[in-house]
Amino acid sequence: MHRILIIEENTEVSDLLSEKLKRAGYSCTQAFSGTEGLFFLERDPFSLVILEQSLSGLSSEELISRMPKAQQIPVILLSAQNVSDNMIQLTPSDAGPYKIGQAEIQSLIAQIERKVKGGFSGIGAVPKRTLKYRDLSLNTASYIASIRGTELPLTRQEFKILELLVSHPSKVFTKQEIYDYAWDDFYAGDNKTINVHISNIRRKLREHSDFKYIKTVWGYGFQLGK
Repeated sequence: MHRILIIEENTEVSDLLSEKLKRAGYSCTQAFSGTEGLFFLERDPFSLVILEQSLSGLSSEELISRMPKAQQIPVILLSAQNVSDNMIQLTPSDAGPYKIGQAEIQSLIAQIERKVKGGFSGIGAVPKRTLKYRDLSLNTASYIASIRGTELPLTRQEFKILELLVSHPSKVFTKQEIYDYAWDDFYAGDNKTINVHISNIRRKLREHSDFKYIKTVWGYGFQLGK
């Protein structure tokens, strides 16, 4: 189990993050100051640190500079401003320094998955290999898909969608799960993006096979055709 250190002065925010991340399968340790966070870092190993950018006392910048170099722990900053890919944007709130909504939680979990697992949430990274299903063949190292030896002109996202479905033939994937895997990003509820890519994949497959490789599960998502 990956261990995450949460360094956040706001107790409610820290408790919320800890609860959500534990539900996602992580072990969490909470620190409520930079000094306390540094104490934990010097004592225990962690897979990742979630760090409030605007810490009082020992600043986030100083804490990062004093983190044990041997561990090379990835850090995600919590900030009221979206500054870089390693930062989660938080929304100002009259009730406190900021609030964390479902979108921010999902974005945070997606970042953690990429940094500590290097793969898809709940599934794990697909090993580099050749996948086969009926007449369809996928080379996951070269991103080449073919049917009976004829290469299909797929985009990278189209290939990744097929890769996900073929790797887990019995699972029904939601649009969010597909987007998180194929785009390596947070899904913002854009149904059109997923639908267009699924439609394009089906069209390219139909040019070489009558078999319906992608099945729509209405009200839920998609799975590999049977």
